[in-house]
Amino acid sequence: MPIATLGAVVLDCPDPLALARFYAAVIGGTIKGDSDSRWVDLVDAPGTPLAFQAAPGFVPPRWPRTDGSQQFHLDLAVEDLDAAEREVLALGARPLDTEDRKRSFRVYADPAGHPFCLCAC
Repeated sequence: MPIATLGAVVLDCPDPLALARFYAAVIGGTIKGDSDSRWVDLVDAPGTPLAFQAAPGFVPPRWPRTDGSQQFHLDLAVEDLDAAEREVLALGARPLDTEDRKRSFRVYADPAGHPFCLCAC
């Protein structure tokens, strides 16, 4: 029997509500929190819940450098890589590793700088 179950993946960031809005637009869900919140939950989205926590002095990971390790990233399954790419870029993501268009994944940074992958399913 396991000791625990995964409750949520929590992302440190400078603006929890703004980052929650980005991920709500990407994966769906409902935002629980407001502009004064230091903690915002994204609920009712498929998969593991996400939460966002204000981190004073937040410094985003520097992918793929080892002196600014990403520590973790999110793999987001999509039907159409090109369409999903257009949408996440319009929402404020920036490309990190998208040159190889034959691969089944592409790497981006969310607006706070966390790496995530769009993966063809």
